[in-house]
Amino acid sequence: MTVPDWVQDAIFYQIFPDRFANAEPQNNPPNIQPWGAKPAVRQFQGGNLRGIIQHFDYLIDLGINAIYLNPIFQSPANHRYHTTDYYRIDPLLGTMDDFRALLQTAHKNNVRIILDGVFNHSSRGFYAFNHILENGEHSPYRYWYHIHRFPLQAFSPGKARNFEAWWDIKDLPKFNTDNPLVRRYLFDVARFWTEQGIDGWRLDVPSEIDDPSFWAEFYHTVKSVNPQAYLTGELWELAPDWVGDARFDGLMNYPLRTALLDLLTQRFSLDHFARQINALVAAYPRPHLHAMYLPLGSHDTERLITLLKGNLAKTKFAFAFQFAFPGAPAIYYGDEIGLQGGKDPDNRRAFPWETTAWNHELRTWLQHLISLRKQFPALRRGEFQPVFASQEHACYAFSRRHDDQHLLAVFNASGAPRQLRVPTTNFPWPDGQILQNHLSPEDLSVSQQHVHLTLPPWGAAWITKP
Repeated sequence: MTVPDWVQDAIFYQIFPDRFANAEPQNNPPNIQPWGAKPAVRQFQGGNLRGIIQHFDYLIDLGINAIYLNPIFQSPANHRYHTTDYYRIDPLLGTMDDFRALLQTAHKNNVRIILDGVFNHSSRGFYAFNHILENGEHSPYRYWYHIHRFPLQAFSPGKARNFEAWWDIKDLPKFNTDNPLVRRYLFDVARFWTEQGIDGWRLDVPSEIDDPSFWAEFYHTVKSVNPQAYLTGELWELAPDWVGDARFDGLMNYPLRTALLDLLTQRFSLDHFARQINALVAAYPRPHLHAMYLPLGSHDTERLITLLKGNLAKTKFAFAFQFAFPGAPAIYYGDEIGLQGGKDPDNRRAFPWETTAWNHELRTWLQHLISLRKQFPALRRGEFQPVFASQEHACYAFSRRHDDQHLLAVFNASGAPRQLRVPTTNFPWPDGQILQNHLSPEDLSVSQQHVHLTLPPWGAAWITKP
């Protein structure tokens, strides 16, 4: 099987459903936090699937063409990584009809949707674990989990000791995925939702299930329903062994985010950054490199603009690099308007729909990047080639080439304006060739096989022939 062709053209938008939009706040059940209240670990703010549909025009206007939804199955948690029923939409989010309406709205607008698959662990309220709690060692589901001794003490204070749980958190008992009955159940879940028309899965903590045969069977189960379904795994380090026909099409490329933040916060040098980028590109076969999901933020990280201490130039630099790099760039809801947020749960604030709260310059910047990415196949499908990296000049540049289209991406990795001289020896651009910088209204030209340009602090340029 092959990597889905559509992924390299995808621009993802990650939605944390409880905090994106509430279609009917007047119908909130009791005890819902006010929209925009300070996020809390165990409180809800009422976001729902109909809210996403209601604001779909906003997403289309931004320019995205794919959505990654955090878990939407029934769960007692606002993040819904504690699943109690894998076949039911959480009632606080809506109904199966609402989900089908969302899928229909998305596909009508040529937007794909991938779901979050949490198959390493369940909630304590999942029927099999609940059965064990009621019947102890006599439960037919005893071997669906890793039980060490009875009683389980699943609700007493402290870490899990009598059964295995994710990070020893008692809320999250770990499935025994060596059990054929557990595997059959989880693969049936994957098949069911793929048959409903979703476009793929983001798989949560897949390395916690380290048996390759599990993911090989999962892969073939999903692909047998839809060969163009996208499978991406949440791994935080370089992990080339996790891509391929027996595992995933791509991974969440957190190492790219780490490299950019290390550069932008000046934790490491530009030379170190260049080595990191070279390692990232070399680690994966081309089809999988171009199928990487590229996050700058997520529900697991502090907000990008918060980490960069509100520095708009650095934030724009990060997005310009992300959107020019191989893979599918992803926007964590609200990052496009400069939504702030510290560590979990503060990174899960409600989306402020009052436009006075938006950073319009940042949103316009992202709209422009998205438009250019759609305009130039080189940005989506082009070969990546480092061009120039200079610690002395604080300059990093690379090219993307697709057929006869060449794009040069140049970055000023410093807090001062820079006059840069970037070689064009690998480009079919003769001396005197007029060039266009698509990120700034200026024309450039080639002289002595170099392009000369001035970039502001943390500035970026995407350069092509007009």
